[in-house]
Amino acid sequence: MIKILVADDEDYERALLAEILEKRFAHEAEVRMAENGRLAVDEAALWAADVVLMDIEMPGINGIDAARQILDQRPDCKMIFVTAYSLFTYAHEAVKLGACDYILKPVDPEDVERAVRRAAAQAEAERQLKAMAADRELLEGADGCDKTAVLMGKVKKYLRHNYMLPDISLDSVSAILQINASYFSSLFKRTFGVNFLDYLTELRMEAARELLRDPLRSMAEVAGMVGYESANYFTRAFKKNVGMTPTDFRRSIAREQEGGAP
Repeated sequence: MIKILVADDEDYERALLAEILEKRFAHEAEVRMAENGRLAVDEAALWAADVVLMDIEMPGINGIDAARQILDQRPDCKMIFVTAYSLFTYAHEAVKLGACDYILKPVDPEDVERAVRRAAAQAEAERQLKAMAADRELLEGADGCDKTAVLMGKVKKYLRHNYMLPDISLDSVSAILQINASYFSSLFKRTFGVNFLDYLTELRMEAARELLRDPLRSMAEVAGMVGYESANYFTRAFKKNVGMTPTDFRRSIAREQEGGAP
């Protein structure tokens, strides 16, 4: 069962999140609670939490700092931030930490379930990659082609779940797999027909196009949520791959919604 820790200094919010999780993951997860950042750090380490829902604004150690300490001890733990403040600075910090998502208060049960399932999928994808890497005969022997296909299928799943991490790269994935980066690069291109960076960029552009449909999201926020720490770099990448700037894309969407010409 997946272990989910809820950290929030507000009794009502903490209990509400725990109730949502217990209902939506009744036979899939065990849920525990922590009432401040310090207890969250200790509980996550001692209990070996898989996913942490962390309130950002807490007295003493705030959620961002608590998350850093948890990830120092448990790098594989998945962080989801919960906040009453719709500020890009929080989203940006969350992405830098490798957080899976952030949820605005008052929480929507659908948002909570979606975020946790996504986090669990990421954790599972990473476990599968590491398990595949542990099999040193994966790319050897008579069944090498079939085994390679299985491996690259896992890589594809991993990228689809983790494209938003700013530090994801060919080198980082090949390191997880314990495969030479040059060999992995050629293997990737032979399997998917494009190089690693182009594939990753297309995943990010696909997500960006969807996020840009929400007019309330700032350009910097969208950039951070698809793995770009610089909004300017995101804009250049978007224009190069989509053929128009993010702003022009938003305008075209607005015209379509109004019934005008695309």
